[in-house]
Amino acid sequence: MRAKADGHTMQSVQKIGLTTLAALVFSSMVGAGVFSLPQNMAEVAGVDAIITAWLITGVGILFLAGCFLHLSRLKPELDGGIYTYAKTGFGDLAGFFSAWGYWLCATIGVVGYLVVAFAAIGSFVDTENAVIFGEGNTLWALLGESVILWLVHYLVLRGMQQAAFINLLATLAKSLPLIAFIVFAYYSFDLQTFNTDRTGASLETPFMEQVKNSMLITLWVFTGIEGAIVLSLRAKKRADIGRATYMGVLFALILYIGITLLSLGVMSRADVAALSNPSMAGIMTQMTGSFGKWGISLGLIVSVLASYLSWIIYSAEVPYTAAKYHAFPRIFTKQNAQGTPTASLALTSVTVQVCLLMIYLTGEGYNTLVLISTSMILIPYFLVGAYLVKVAFSQNERWYIKATGLGASVYGAWLIYAAGVDNLFLSLLLYIPGLAIYFYSRYQARQQELQQPS
Repeated sequence: MRAKADGHTMQSVQKIGLTTLAALVFSSMVGAGVFSLPQNMAEVAGVDAIITAWLITGVGILFLAGCFLHLSRLKPELDGGIYTYAKTGFGDLAGFFSAWGYWLCATIGVVGYLVVAFAAIGSFVDTENAVIFGEGNTLWALLGESVILWLVHYLVLRGMQQAAFINLLATLAKSLPLIAFIVFAYYSFDLQTFNTDRTGASLETPFMEQVKNSMLITLWVFTGIEGAIVLSLRAKKRADIGRATYMGVLFALILYIGITLLSLGVMSRADVAALSNPSMAGIMTQMTGSFGKWGISLGLIVSVLASYLSWIIYSAEVPYTAAKYHAFPRIFTKQNAQGTPTASLALTSVTVQVCLLMIYLTGEGYNTLVLISTSMILIPYFLVGAYLVKVAFSQNERWYIKATGLGASVYGAWLIYAAGVDNLFLSLLLYIPGLAIYFYSRYQARQQELQQPS
């Protein structure tokens, strides 16, 4: 790590503690997806396949969390994680693809958060005769989303630490309706309802196909697991990186499994699958009436805005880290006095604004964004596991470290297989434009070397 970055000493970088770091990890994972999770899962799989998918995901995601934990200790000199692990392990081009794919995933994902937030607001204010926000893709929604976008941009410019603290408060607020849902669902749970069509026979889909269809959904709700390692440069203690990752993952895993399975004991799979999203609101209405629906909808709005803040911080950090290694143009190393990467943040905010405009013009919604975003994270996650395998065997580390890397690599390969050819092709199309940025950055680095006195 250089002692200076664009004229500012490293002392100017604001540091983030364990609790705030764990809240960022949890908040980035638990955003819009959790509120639609019951319907999304029930639509493609029966109870048995859902349980199987969660078992695979639970083990796989803990392996992946273990990779971040072990690599943060084995390679403490590598900041930024997603990019630097791929670069160090597999070369400059692999590192760039990892950074580019992750940045696109994060940026496209935050667009989805704004869209679903205003769709939720629309459920309060829209009527049959006056659709104001609709599915988050109307003109009024575009204007509202743009205001939120630039307010958050200004907040992050004030400093990463301040933005992270506000995220901590929002994370506490959004956890309350989720915990309340689990409590009500526990007391409303009916075993007979839960056991109805457990195999998903009515779907007429083979069991393993049901599991595969569930896997991308379970992956999507865990994107953000890497948050602590992405912000490793800003952590007060290196040891906090792995701890924050495991804290966030375990809490999210318990929450997701509880919400998914308890929902299928409140309403049958077919009834849950037929709900409009956010489906948690419909299930809460079944249990508590309209009061519960309002509570879940308000929780959704707070949740997605908190997650949006987390992901904007990540999105701004990745080009900054990559630019320090000449994988992105040099301008993205620029920071302000608060240690915020200004050029990188500007790139992210402008990209989000363009995507919001495209959503308005095309009329697309949240689900399309989820599909695109998820497809971009598959290769970066696989490379993290593969890098730990390389480090563990080359340094002859203990068996459980090797097992963690192998387990995460197998999980990553399974996700790429489960995504299918169409999603992989979509990923390839989005990776190709990044090559122009990569080659320009390398050219810029070579010119800088030639200008330096020998």
